[in-house]
Order: sequence, then structure tokens, then C-alpha cells
Amino acid sequence: MDGTESGSPRAGLRTVDVARESGYSLQQVRDLERLGVIPPAARSDNGYRSYAPIHVQALRAYRGLAAAVGPVAARQMLAELRSATIVEAASAVNAVHVRLAREREEALRAQQALRAIQSEATPESEPEPEYEPEREPESECDAMTITELSRALDVRPSTLRFWEQEGLVLPERVTSLRARRYGLAAIRAARIVAALRSSGHGIPAVREIMDSLDRFDGPGEIQRVLRQRLEQIAARSVALLQAGADLAAVVVSAREPPSGG
Repeated sequence: MDGTESGSPRAGLRTVDVARESGYSLQQVRDLERLGVIPPAARSDNGYRSYAPIHVQALRAYRGLAAAVGPVAARQMLAELRSATIVEAASAVNAVHVRLAREREEALRAQQALRAIQSEATPESEPEPEYEPEREPESECDAMTITELSRALDVRPSTLRFWEQEGLVLPERVTSLRARRYGLAAIRAARIVAALRSSGHGIPAVREIMDSLDRFDGPGEIQRVLRQRLEQIAARSVALLQAGADLAAVVVSAREPPSGG
């Protein structure tokens, strides 16, 4: 029983009060309590649930965390942070901020790679130069091994090999020992592919978009996806910031000894 009837006199917040304050439905409040997102509610002698303001703060913290890292990871974080110290909680939240900053950086690098690819094609609106300066060959430091590129993109080397099999990112040089080396063109393509995959695009969609780069209007779709990706990362970062105060209150409350009756 939840004591959602308006005439049930008792201390604390009713389920309907918590639902109203947190923006969740009655059933969602019960489900999130069952999943450990919020601490168990106190029970009166007649079995009614009695919540406290900390339950509302926990639900608000969960909403922000879920928007930032997804509901599964948010549930795990809240369950762990309720028994953590302030230092541990701050470290966990900071790790999420770092992850979001890295995702933003990779999306910006993908935009930069796209601009570089576009700039290599001579626009029809610009007159051709009287002479074309000799392009310097790519140096060894411009290339990456499969290990270096996988670390830069935060993907597994097997992912890069799979993209190679799918014709999305091709090493520009393979030594006699089958060690892959990725030049600037391949690195740029890999950054764009990684951004598209992070945006939820499947391999067929990524292949279609990458193949469109050779068309006059092809880069437009990639630009749109990357802008949308950056907007999503910004929204997740804001949600994480909004969850901060409520999450801190939850952690502090869990560390406080129960008050005497």
C-alpha cells in the first residue's frame, strides 16, 4: 500500500507527493524504489509508504544522471554512491564530465576532419591558381598505428579492423608483417566514422554517408549529424550539472547517522 488516499493522516511524503515533486508517475516511483534508485521508504504500522525529501532529491538526481549516462548506468551509479564518501562521489561525477568532454572533443575533431576533406577538393567557384605548389609528403609522425588510432578514438583495435573489412577506413600502408599504418586521410575518415557510430548510425548508414562525400552535397548530412551530436553532448552535460546538487544531498544524507527518536 502507498497511502495515496488524500485522507490518510501520517508523517512524511506520500507516493503521490513524491511523484508530483519528481515528475515521475506513481508506478515509476515504486519501480525505482524496487530497483534501488532511491532508499526504501519507511512503512507505517498500517503498511503505508512514507517518504522524505531525500527521496525526491534522489529521483531528481537519477533523472539528470539518466540523461547524461543512460538509465542503466545511472541506476548503478546511484546505488554505489549512496554508500560512497563525498570524495568518491565527486570523483565518479568528474569521470562522467571527462567522458562527455572527450566525446565533445572527438565530435569537434570529426568536424575538423570533414573540413579538411572538403578543402582538398578545389571549389568550382574559385579560380585555379597559376601554379600549384608541390605538396609535402606526409611524414611518419602524421601516421598512426592501429593501436595509436584505436586509443585516440577510444575504440578497440578489432573495431578498426572491422571498419576496414567493411571498406569504411582503409590503412594506407600494410607492412610485410601485416602491421597497419593509417595516414592522414584514413585518420580523418576514422574520426568521422567514429562520430557517426557514436550517434547511433548503423554500418549500412555510415557506409552510405561516407560514400556521399564524393558528391557535391554529400558532406551536408555529416555536418548535420555532427551538429546534432554536439547538441546532444551539451544537453547531457547540462543534465549532469543539474543533477549535481541533488546527488550531493543524497550522498551527504546517506553518510549522516540516523536521528534519534
